[in-house]
Amino acid sequence: MTTPIASARRDERARRWRRPTLWLRLGVLALFVLVPVAVPSFQATDLAIKIALFGALVASYDVVIGYTGIVSFGHAMFFGFGAYSVALAVGRFGAPTYGHLLLGFGIAVLLSALVATLIGAFSLRVKLIFFAMITLAFAEFAGILAVQWSALSGGEDGLSPKMPGLFAVGWEGGRVLGVPLTGKLVTYYVVLAACAALFLVMARFVASPLGRALQAIRDNELRAEALGVPTFTLQIVSSSFASVVATIVGGCYVMWVRYVNPESALGVPLMLDVLLMVIIGGIGTLWGSVIGAAVLLTARLLLPDLRGLGTLLGGSEIAQRLTERWLLVFGVLFVLVVFFFPKGVLGTTRDALARRRRPA
Repeated sequence: MTTPIASARRDERARRWRRPTLWLRLGVLALFVLVPVAVPSFQATDLAIKIALFGALVASYDVVIGYTGIVSFGHAMFFGFGAYSVALAVGRFGAPTYGHLLLGFGIAVLLSALVATLIGAFSLRVKLIFFAMITLAFAEFAGILAVQWSALSGGEDGLSPKMPGLFAVGWEGGRVLGVPLTGKLVTYYVVLAACAALFLVMARFVASPLGRALQAIRDNELRAEALGVPTFTLQIVSSSFASVVATIVGGCYVMWVRYVNPESALGVPLMLDVLLMVIIGGIGTLWGSVIGAAVLLTARLLLPDLRGLGTLLGGSEIAQRLTERWLLVFGVLFVLVVFFFPKGVLGTTRDALARRRRPA
C-alpha cells in the first residue's frame, strides 16, 4: 500500500521535469558550454568561467548566510586555502603532475574542514555580529600569514604555478568543431563541469531534510532547539560543508588564472565582492548567486570602457568626468538594484511571481 508521503514524493519527481526553472538552468548551462565556440574571444571566455567560479563561491556563502543564518566575514579565507594549496602542490613538488593536482585539492579540503570545524566549535556560540568579527579576524590573520611567510607563499608577489598534462598552456590537440583544442579550453570545460557539479551538490544539500532543518534554525533557532534539533552541530556541519565547497572553487580558480597572491585569494575586498554578489542575486536563493556574479563581473569589465565615451558625447567636460569615474556609476547601479530588488534579483522576482499566482 502506497503511503501519502511516498505518493507525494512520486508526484514531486514527476513534476520536476515539467518545471520551467529546470529548463532555464539547463539553458544557462548550455550557454556557458557554447561560449568558447560561439564567441572565440579570450575576454568572453574568461568572463564566462569567472561568473561560473564566483557563482559557485557565492552560492557556498549563501548556504551559510541564507540557509543557516550565520553571518561570516571569513568565508573567502577558505577560497584562499584551496587556491594556495593547489598552487603549492603543483609548483613546489617538482614537475607538475595530475597526482600533485589531486594532492593539492585533497590537502585543501581536509585543512578547510578542520579549520571550519574548529572555528565553529569555539565561535558559533557567539552570536550575530560578534561571530562575524571573529571570522574576520581569522581571515585577516590568514592574509597576514600569506604575506609574511614569503618563503612558502611567495609573499605579495604570489605564485604562478604551471598545470600538468592537458591543462598546460602549451598543450594543443587539433581542432574540434572548428575551435582549436588547447590546454586553456580543456581547463575551461573541466572547471565548468566542477562548478556545475558543486551547484548540484549544494542544491541537493539545501533541499534535503538537513537543509530544511538548517532553514528552521535560521528562522527561529530557539524554537528549533526546543523541537529537538541539534542546532549547534548542524551549524558546524553547514559551515564546514560550505567551506569545503569554497575551497574546491579556489583550487579551480588557480587552475584557470594560474596565479594566486594574498590580495586575490585572501583579501577583504574579495569578501566584499562575495557580499555584493549575494545581495544582488538574493540571499537564500542559491541560484541567484550566478546573477549576482554576472552583474558584478560584467559591470567591472564594461564600465571602465566608459572612459572612452566622453569623446563620443561631444567632448563635454561633465560627460568626460562622469565616464572617468566609472566606480561612481557602479555605485549608483548597485543602489538602484537594492532599491528596486530589495530581496535581490531572484528573490524579488520569485515574490512577484508568487503574488501573481496567489488567488485574489
